Amino acid sequence: LRATFDIFNCVVQHLTLLFSAMFQLSINAFDYNCHVDLIKLLKQEGELLRLRKARQKMSELFPLTEEIWLDWLKDEIRLTEEEPNREKVYELFERAKKDYICPDIWLEYAQYSIGGMGSPGGIDKVRSIFERAVTAVGLHMTKGQTVWEAYREFENAILSTLERIHTLFRRQLAIPLMDMEATYAEYEEWSEQGVSEMVKHQYKKALQQMEKCKPFEESLLAAEPPKLAEYQTYIDFELKEGDPARVQITFERTLGENCLVPDMWAKYTTYLDRQLKIKDMVLSTHERAVRNCPWTMGLWKSYVLALERHGADHQTVSDVFEKALNAGFIQATDYVEIWQAYLDYLRRRVDFSKESSKELEELRGAFSRSLDYMKQDVEERFGESGDPSCIIMQIWARIEALHCKNMQKARELWDIIMTKGNAKYANMWLEYYNLERSYGDPVHCRKALHRAVQCTSDYPEHVCEVLLTFERVEGSLEDWDLAVQKTETRLNRVNEQRAKVAVKEANMARQEDDRADHRRKAKSDKKSQKKVQKGTRAGEKRRAEQDDYHNEWNEDSEQAPKRHRGNGDQATEEYMETETGLFGRNAPPGYKPAPPGTKKAQQGVADPAQRQNDDKPELRNDKSSVFISNLAYTLEEPDAKLRTLFETCGPIKQIRPVFSNKGNFKGYGYVQFESPVCVPEALKLDRREVEGRPMFVSPCVDKNKNPDFKVFKYETAMEKQKIFISGLPFSCTKEQLEELCKSHGTIKEVRLVTYRSGKPKGLAYVEFADEAQASQAVLKMDGIDVEGNKISVAISNPPRRNMMDRPGSSRFTSDLMPRQTYGSRGRGRTQLSLLPRSLHRHSAPAGKVENGTAAEQAAATASAPANAAGETKPLSNSDFARMLLSK
Repeated sequence: LRATFDIFNCVVQHLTLLFSAMFQLSINAFDYNCHVDLIKLLKQEGELLRLRKARQKMSELFPLTEEIWLDWLKDEIRLTEEEPNREKVYELFERAKKDYICPDIWLEYAQYSIGGMGSPGGIDKVRSIFERAVTAVGLHMTKGQTVWEAYREFENAILSTLERIHTLFRRQLAIPLMDMEATYAEYEEWSEQGVSEMVKHQYKKALQQMEKCKPFEESLLAAEPPKLAEYQTYIDFELKEGDPARVQITFERTLGENCLVPDMWAKYTTYLDRQLKIKDMVLSTHERAVRNCPWTMGLWKSYVLALERHGADHQTVSDVFEKALNAGFIQATDYVEIWQAYLDYLRRRVDFSKESSKELEELRGAFSRSLDYMKQDVEERFGESGDPSCIIMQIWARIEALHCKNMQKARELWDIIMTKGNAKYANMWLEYYNLERSYGDPVHCRKALHRAVQCTSDYPEHVCEVLLTFERVEGSLEDWDLAVQKTETRLNRVNEQRAKVAVKEANMARQEDDRADHRRKAKSDKKSQKKVQKGTRAGEKRRAEQDDYHNEWNEDSEQAPKRHRGNGDQATEEYMETETGLFGRNAPPGYKPAPPGTKKAQQGVADPAQRQNDDKPELRNDKSSVFISNLAYTLEEPDAKLRTLFETCGPIKQIRPVFSNKGNFKGYGYVQFESPVCVPEALKLDRREVEGRPMFVSPCVDKNKNPDFKVFKYETAMEKQKIFISGLPFSCTKEQLEELCKSHGTIKEVRLVTYRSGKPKGLAYVEFADEAQASQAVLKMDGIDVEGNKISVAISNPPRRNMMDRPGSSRFTSDLMPRQTYGSRGRGRTQLSLLPRSLHRHSAPAGKVENGTAAEQAAATASAPANAAGETKPLSNSDFARMLLSK
């Protein structure tokens, strides 16, 4: 009873799995794993007829693997032992070899055909199959030899002529195959007349080729699946060698193990389209590609083009297109592209010299159907049309205007385009205007531009300029007056709106600055309380409070010098503590630690005599020195490290790294050369990476003695030839970014923005040769994916510096500074390319301005007293200090 019960449970479990697989397939017929499970269950059950139907159904939907085909073929061979049914097995073999080119399937096919050689024409059929097999897989480096040996054994078995067997040996020895030395030895032993010189020459040539390929074969044997990188290297080698047959077999081997890699299918089909151009081979490969990766739109698009290229009938192309629509693409834009490819094909079929034709009506019907498909199918599935700019309708309108001379239909299409949310974009109106200029009349051109002025919200200045230019060329005085009135009214309204937005942004920024001030003050108070609790001496306490005040301006780093660099890109300022320190607090100007091994050296206390020597003016020369900062605190032997870095710039007189009272390196120092001519060379090392951090190099100037000295300069106007990129992955390198941008123009400089620690911020600046190339890069690159990150690209538009960005400045002055109307990066990413030069409003000179000048002028205008001449008096450091105390 127990055994019976166990058998019953097994049967129930088996039937449950069986019905579950069948039910799942009734819901989703494209479930590949369910098909595999159903076939396994039916084979265990022994239901061969139902098993055959299940395999048949799966083969209609998917290409089958080599293992599934071999199992199916062996089962069918057992079922069809009688002679009349052999043709069905032959048909099944023919289907099997179409999915993948597999040596084992060809070998099984040839061996099965040997069993039928007793029938009329059987021997010729076997030879035909063997010939096809060696053509298809005879070049397979590791498995091709088996097929050749089977072919020779067959010829030996039927006692063929010696010449036929000689020919097979010669053909095999001319092909590079693994272990071909054994074949040559066998031929020497078999041939009574010896090996001819021609055969030896061909064998040596093939052997040399085999030695070239042997490293690639060995790497494949050692690699783990899927071996895609190894196969790609192998393919590159064969492409360089240039033998089409070997390239083809290498691709086939790769796809046999990586059949679900769309890029590999795309490379293979592209090679066949451009190199071999054999119709049957090209079209069969395209068909296999879309069967393996039906979700990849690019493969379907290439298939449609290949069918047209090789003259396939119209019904075949249409059927392939309909299959593509049902393939289940993963994004809405894929459907737009496949429709565009099909519509292009239909347009090329039309003879527009005829007023009306069947092909033209079919083209118009396809355009109409594509719009309905986007609205009903694509939008419902993805929640978006995939064609927000209505490219398909734009193409249709141009075809109607250019080829059919039907401007009325083109205008109707453009009315629909504008009602789909495109009326606010200047470039859409200009597209319509250009269509009217080319194929319409001045009346409709004027009408389009008037509507554009009223509706455009992104770049109204541009469409206003186009309208005025149009009226200058073609309009009457009344037309000109009306255009001027409309453009002025529109631009005034736009400027009012922008001013409101600017005020709102300024208020938000001021609130954020106030919150930041509050946080800094709370942090400073907390530190002061801790110092009081420790009961430190009064002098030490005052020094700590000064350090705390300094740290308010240096939250990113505890190093004494704080630099805000912006060499033309970020429009930021620089401040640095020089040898006299902050707020006149004197620091040891030539501080050097005492010799190692002494207690004074460990505490960082310099010998008084040494300090007296360093303080001597003749030992210090700012004109011959540079200031080094942003070095790592953990830098070992900074003196030796700096000497190594700067000795190429010229003879060094002394190096003065700065240490704390405890002997710890503070991350900055001074390098003094013997001659001032060495300083420019040293400044070229600015931003050089030192142990993972960018090293800052600047002129050594005492700002207490030279308060008006300006070191760094930056652009205050839009940098039209340079683009600003944000959202980059932190792993992006300068070389990768240059490779990404070089297709859009000549690159002059690429700079990745980093923190003081050297870690990337995900920002970069790329400078092109001219403004046009930069604008083109913005249009092409904005919004693209880079390693999974969607980047933003805009023309570089440095903001004005707020005076609070500098230590010692007043909050009062920053409140009075007007912020840029368009934000920090311009109002739109194509502002530079669409806004006419005549409409630019420059708030500052376009040239380079000394660092801090613009901000100081704004502050002076707001708060400083004016002299008798009406000129603004610049504020001193004491003036700023009084402002802080008054607040």
